[in-house]
Amino acid sequence: MLRALFITLSESRSIRAVAEKSRIGQRMSSRFVAGMTVADAVATTRAVNELGMTVTLDNLGENTTNVEEAKQSAAVYHEMLDEIARVDLKANISLKLTHMGIDIDEQLACDIVNGLVEHATRIDNFVRVDMEGSDYTDRTLALVHALHARPKNKNRVGAVIQSYLYRSEKDVEKLCADGIRIRLCKGAYKEPASIAFQDKKDVDANYVRLTKIMLESGIYHGIATHDEKMINATIEFARAENISPGSFEFQMLHGIRRDLQKKLVDEGWRQRVYVPFGPEWYPYFMRRLAERPANVLFILRNLFR
Repeated sequence: MLRALFITLSESRSIRAVAEKSRIGQRMSSRFVAGMTVADAVATTRAVNELGMTVTLDNLGENTTNVEEAKQSAAVYHEMLDEIARVDLKANISLKLTHMGIDIDEQLACDIVNGLVEHATRIDNFVRVDMEGSDYTDRTLALVHALHARPKNKNRVGAVIQSYLYRSEKDVEKLCADGIRIRLCKGAYKEPASIAFQDKKDVDANYVRLTKIMLESGIYHGIATHDEKMINATIEFARAENISPGSFEFQMLHGIRRDLQKKLVDEGWRQRVYVPFGPEWYPYFMRRLAERPANVLFILRNLFR
């Protein structure tokens, strides 16, 4: 029930408008959001790099309503890529197609993302295209496949797959066949039983199944989870199949399970931290609460310290 509540709240434009402007809202979100500016993101990335971890930077935002907003969103990413190169951060970027204007014009979004991938290529970097709700799955994967097929973009753009969708095994197989890097997560949107597993055990079982396909592909993928059962299953499979710790990475969110992140690094596994920043933090924050409602108690305990 709490998960459904937080997902519903994440879609409320009226609450979002108030929350993103309020001081207490920004303070509550600070556990999971690195700050409001590129400078904030750079500072957090430096700190994470010093702990032996790499970073994916995400300028938070989605569902832009006009061309100018989409171009402004892209401009922040271009600035971020320049900063990554200038100060030699161990980081790449991750973006949402609705933030790049796909609801306005699919060709606009494609051109914007292609420009960012070309920029990333020039500085030896990488762009991850995030997955959103199921209404966007086909369009997102089609765009990633199309961009990756351009010779200059090969190995510079990747996708995200959500294990709670029935279709994900076929999507993983197709992405691997094209040599496209995948971030595997469980999924953070409310989807109907007609297209998605509803029970955690089924989502978990599919997650492990997809992880094995990905690790056997020989492509550098990201296993994105805070679930120790999923992490242990990944490590057990990698060891059993003699898969090198350097051939894939674990990924976790900024502010969540820092103890586990450090433990994995100490044990010799690669760890990347997904670091979001920017003033449009509300939907992301609510989806984090939906994934783990216990985070609410943690935030309330620490809010007035």
